[in-house]
Amino acid sequence: MENIIKAAVERGASDIHIKAGDVFRARIGGVLKALTKQRLTADQTRAIALDLIPNEEDRKRIDQIRDYDCSWGAPGIGRFRVNILRQRSSFMLVLRAIPFDVPTFERLDLPQVLARIAEADGGLVLVVGGAGSGRTSTVAALIHHINTNQTRHVVTIEDPIEFLHRDVKSSVTQREVGMDTTDVATGLKTAMRQDPDVIVLGDLPDLPTLQGALRAIDMGRLVISTMTAPDAAHSVDRLVALYGAADQSAARVRLVESLTAVIAQKLVPRATGEGLAVVVEVLLGMPDVRDALRAPDATATLPDLLAAGRESHGMQTFDQHLADLVEAKVVRADVARTVARDPDALPEGA
Repeated sequence: MENIIKAAVERGASDIHIKAGDVFRARIGGVLKALTKQRLTADQTRAIALDLIPNEEDRKRIDQIRDYDCSWGAPGIGRFRVNILRQRSSFMLVLRAIPFDVPTFERLDLPQVLARIAEADGGLVLVVGGAGSGRTSTVAALIHHINTNQTRHVVTIEDPIEFLHRDVKSSVTQREVGMDTTDVATGLKTAMRQDPDVIVLGDLPDLPTLQGALRAIDMGRLVISTMTAPDAAHSVDRLVALYGAADQSAARVRLVESLTAVIAQKLVPRATGEGLAVVVEVLLGMPDVRDALRAPDATATLPDLLAAGRESHGMQTFDQHLADLVEAKVVRADVARTVARDPDALPEGA
């Protein structure tokens, strides 16, 4: 198994699929390709799952597992985010390759305003997007910037740990759900006893976790988290929706006051046909932006505020960044038009 995974990584695989009744497959250059000829049996995939589960207690209950996330790594091969699932009553595994090198803003081609966001004294920073939009890499770049430029204690609560951060100027404490703490809410609660300056959450899955994050912000901490949302405005709406109807108006006010920034992103194919480029929308908690976000219909007014605040504050819309990428010939014009909110906002001829 390890030889097959190593060969896939050497060919540039982003994901590896291991399924009973099928061959090993890998996503290489965006295309799912067969790596072997012999199909795996149910017993073989179960044995592979056992090898990759790091927790002894979880290995004992493997036959009760239906969905399970963990991380796995091997010297000379790489690190992987692992999802173990059941299909047709047998096991399937999907391994997402994680680079050993922690990404930087420069390597990811992210806007320089993210450095200012990472250096904020407190508040809530959300990194949002769809599945596979590169949110984890952006959060890792934020942590890396803090780690290499400031003397702070960063506590991460991850499910699972993906990028490994070595202490540089900061101290980075990484805790994995299921291994180092029971769940995100518990890890967040205990983090406040660990003298943190920055708390990083893999997600805000429920109301108790969100409320815990807001309490940490009230105590002067910077909280960085990811969530699934199409853009900056909808991210606030989705957090407000965690509250009951009677509490949503007050919750919106509190959330908006706590908000330092929202980084929304999506990935689009590069013009070369090799790899993906990140398109980023940036919202900063400026007074006029907060005023707009207090209204439930902020999605209608926010893009104009972000666009107007580009020169003065570093905010930007998806379409503004898309226009930059088209002009720089990083993204083809026809591809940009398929993802733009307003194709007419793209450069002439795009």
